[in-house]
Amino acid sequence: MPITAQHVRDTVAAYLADHPEEKDALSAVGEVVDQAGDSVASRKEFRGHVTAGAALVRPDGRVLTIEHRALRKWLLPGGHVEDSDTTLREAALRELAEETGISSDQVEPASDAPLHIDVHSIPANNRKGEPEHLHFDFRFLFRTTADAVELQEEEVTNYSWQFADMLTAEPLRSRVMAAANRP
Repeated sequence: MPITAQHVRDTVAAYLADHPEEKDALSAVGEVVDQAGDSVASRKEFRGHVTAGAALVRPDGRVLTIEHRALRKWLLPGGHVEDSDTTLREAALRELAEETGISSDQVEPASDAPLHIDVHSIPANNRKGEPEHLHFDFRFLFRTTADAVELQEEEVTNYSWQFADMLTAEPLRSRVMAAANRP
């Protein structure tokens, strides 16, 4: 069963239990879920839709980043959810495996709740017929001892294991740094 509006609500609630100060920043997620229902998981929902990402940390404190081909930016592995995904965390694991070749049996989830939820605008893409819209990016923390990466070259041009302090977006940077310092 695909990701449901209720699953998104429950995941946001679990996140806000740890980060109540972000309630206002995440109000757009609740508004779109209320309006769109289960279609909030569809990339064709242009009021906004959920995406999932993976902050993958090695024991040496380095986090995996990928260079996104279309956006030409260094990002965490992640992307759109698919109908086969039943949870946002599962979607993050699938995206991690697709983009990097690091499978779910090579990683350990840190929590069922996201490490960070980011709301950001995606510019219009006339080639794809997509207007400007919001992404609600649910980012989950995973740990690994894996080293080898096999890139999905259609979407990813490069990868790097960087120290968490090289991440620029807050509060993601601080949270990954704190997690990287925990055993």
